[in-house]
Amino acid sequence: MEGHRLDQVAARLFADYSRGRLQAWIRDGSLRVDGEAARQRDRARAGSVLSLSAVLAAEVTWASEDLPLDIVHEDSQLLVINKPAGLVVHPGAGNSSGTLVNALLNYRPSLEELPRGGIVHRLDKETSGLLVVAATLEAHHSLVAQLAEKSVQREYLAVVRGVPSGGGRVDAPMGRHPRQRTKMAVLAGGKPAVTHYRIAQRFAHYTALAVHLETGRTHQIRVHMAHRGFPLVGDPVYGGRLQLPRGCSPALEEALRGFRRQALHARRLSFVHPGDGEEYAFEAPVPDDLQQLLAVLEREDGIEGRGP
Repeated sequence: MEGHRLDQVAARLFADYSRGRLQAWIRDGSLRVDGEAARQRDRARAGSVLSLSAVLAAEVTWASEDLPLDIVHEDSQLLVINKPAGLVVHPGAGNSSGTLVNALLNYRPSLEELPRGGIVHRLDKETSGLLVVAATLEAHHSLVAQLAEKSVQREYLAVVRGVPSGGGRVDAPMGRHPRQRTKMAVLAGGKPAVTHYRIAQRFAHYTALAVHLETGRTHQIRVHMAHRGFPLVGDPVYGGRLQLPRGCSPALEEALRGFRRQALHARRLSFVHPGDGEEYAFEAPVPDDLQQLLAVLEREDGIEGRGP
């Protein structure tokens, strides 16, 4: 590394921290060369000792709140959370409190030192299921890299309207809807987005799918399945008006009218643990509202007990 810029060398030696953070520490003297202050553009010399003595500043200023958490796993590096439907992941416009991050900051205050409070991927408000939260900078960098490399495995259970002939792959780029800015859409010039799905259980007019994400765009499963002609049951944004199948029973009509969120659950999650390098896998049970919907669909078709 001799002859390279100091900030480049620091980024390699102190890989847990972003280059921007290291540059700030060089400027304020927290990162020194042979005990002396230096400049970012200074060239590294063989045999020099770089020393770092700094206090991590808070990355987020969101308030902590004593809210319940369903913790599937936790250790010094990360937490795996089973998020209920209806819970927003982190504060934003219209949701300054009552979010998952507010609860996490109360449970583990050190998360304020991490970008977005340790959140590395999200679930929509009305999507239930598993997500992993980094608890250290090392874990954050590792998990973000795994997501970028598409090595984090995520499987969702989705209930859609219609009956696909078989499994499939949706490769359709996505971006912000050109007119309705709160929505996403399949766009020719959008970012790459790939979704894989297979049949988990068929019903007369609906299908339970096991869905795998290759990419992680906002609303990806909801947009891709609607694009393919199989919108998610209960999806108020991409599902269109409620369509009742011909001859459906009062019980099925009541179940469909009463299901007020997209029928989507992040059921399985696996990744390489940043600490020990082992693969960790987790599974979250299907929540009660989705179980009840599936049970009604089974009874409607006379196939009770064969759940996905």
